[in-house]
Amino acid sequence: MSLPKLARLPSARLLTSVLPHHQLLLPPLSPLTIPCRTKIQQDYRRPGQPREKRYPYNFNFSKGIEGIKKHFTLLKDEFFGRWVGPEGKPLIEHLLEQNLVIWEFRGPESLKQWTVSSDQEIGGQSEAHLKMGRNDITCFLHGKLNCTVPRDGETRYSGYCSMRSKIPKASFDRKKHYDWSSFNTLHLRVRGDGRPWMINIATETYFSHQKDDIYNYFLYTRGGPYWQEVKIPFSKFFLSHRGRIQDNQHPIWLDKVNTIGFTLGDKAEGAFQLEVDFVGVCKDYAHTEEFAYEMYERNPKD
Repeated sequence: MSLPKLARLPSARLLTSVLPHHQLLLPPLSPLTIPCRTKIQQDYRRPGQPREKRYPYNFNFSKGIEGIKKHFTLLKDEFFGRWVGPEGKPLIEHLLEQNLVIWEFRGPESLKQWTVSSDQEIGGQSEAHLKMGRNDITCFLHGKLNCTVPRDGETRYSGYCSMRSKIPKASFDRKKHYDWSSFNTLHLRVRGDGRPWMINIATETYFSHQKDDIYNYFLYTRGGPYWQEVKIPFSKFFLSHRGRIQDNQHPIWLDKVNTIGFTLGDKAEGAFQLEVDFVGVCKDYAHTEEFAYEMYERNPKD
């Protein structure tokens, strides 16, 4: 047989006998390609779901005229509001302000400031709906929680519903932030069904890999027909990234708050409901705590 005979030949003679002379030198390896940052940090897409086709240009003359009017009106309010004081208020009123209502629900128009999501985005079966309460003076979030895991081969957990405020926009779609640095407590008036909720506050970040950082704390509803007023100091909120609590904790940045949200994921399947009257902030002079959690120094000098 020829195979044992070839095995006894030297390696150089084997190459010359098998390959032509002009192919002895192997071509250099191609450089390693690393995915760019935009591909790594793109939005979540459920396995098996086709990519969404986005058409960048959609020309509409009437909508363009309405957009120009809206943005120039916002620009006018911003320009003249700065002459009055911070956020269009007199300076003395801004300094002495102790309570401020950020969101209140006094009509169907107020629901446009919020968005509702559930695990249906990843193939789950939970349902969440948002509507006005009785007399159109409250917000009523209701639905059904289902913890069935989608059969896509990758998702391991499911069963959540949430509502989140939209990021406020200034003129020409510039991002606008809430400045709560003059306050130290979150003030809510809610009525739930006894389920525990998670309050999520998202702030502006400096780096792209921090876009999923959220500050969380718990909201325990009592259930029943009675309202409850909840006051949570901002020093109690802890930092998490994509649902995982971080070891390196730091106080929440109150000068650039983007959104606030309420999430339900207690693994108890069935119907749920949460009614919200208003969401605000206040200044509690009796609360002097700066941060409730220990912060460690990574490289201590001593």
